[in-house]
Amino acid sequence: MGTVASHVLVVEDDEDTARVVRAYLERDGFDVEVVHDGVAGLEAAFEHAPDLVVLDWMLPGLDGLSFLHALRRSRAVPVIMLTARTEEGDRIAGFEAGADDYVAKPFSPRELSARVRAVLRRAETGGLQGQGPLEVAGLLIDGDRRLVTAGRHTIVLTALEFDLLATLAAAPNRVFSRGELIDRVWGPDFTGVDRVVDVHVSNLRQKLEAAGARGVVGTVRGVGYRLEST
Repeated sequence: MGTVASHVLVVEDDEDTARVVRAYLERDGFDVEVVHDGVAGLEAAFEHAPDLVVLDWMLPGLDGLSFLHALRRSRAVPVIMLTARTEEGDRIAGFEAGADDYVAKPFSPRELSARVRAVLRRAETGGLQGQGPLEVAGLLIDGDRRLVTAGRHTIVLTALEFDLLATLAAAPNRVFSRGELIDRVWGPDFTGVDRVVDVHVSNLRQKLEAAGARGVVGTVRGVGYRLEST
């Protein structure tokens, strides 16, 4: 029996761009669904449970950031933003909304396909997989199912947030620099700014604190972050 192809949802209003993205992703073996506005894209994301979303920023009906905010209320599916907005502030806004990666237009379709493969691989093989559930700092972290619970609360994390937490939890109280976290979570080919770590740690903390897990991720000023196990 063959391997089931990963389902990629492309939400892009420009038909020419969408056609190119579809062609390259299908050539690389992905099952691709394309929609051309934000509202239809969000409906498809909820109804069809894609393995990854390629999301344009400027969309009719519902823009990319609003799409992300709505999706992240209950879904942890990886999202790659595809946009002509390339300022650092725009990138940070995308990451704060829950994007996992960011590809700027004009873009190389081959690079986009490589990013899709890398993000999916990270989501499938991220930290703690195969090691069984880990209990630390009041959290139960299940690497195989990629679930985190605090007491009776299930915490919905993005793929990046889960991998950040899993990396820190694998060595409680050890301080990880931003560079180490980028290498372990984003990979050595990541070309963005190291401030992205701060953004995702902030998002992770908010979700942990909302579930009653306060003070779990500590900051060591000027150095990096650690999981506080005591």
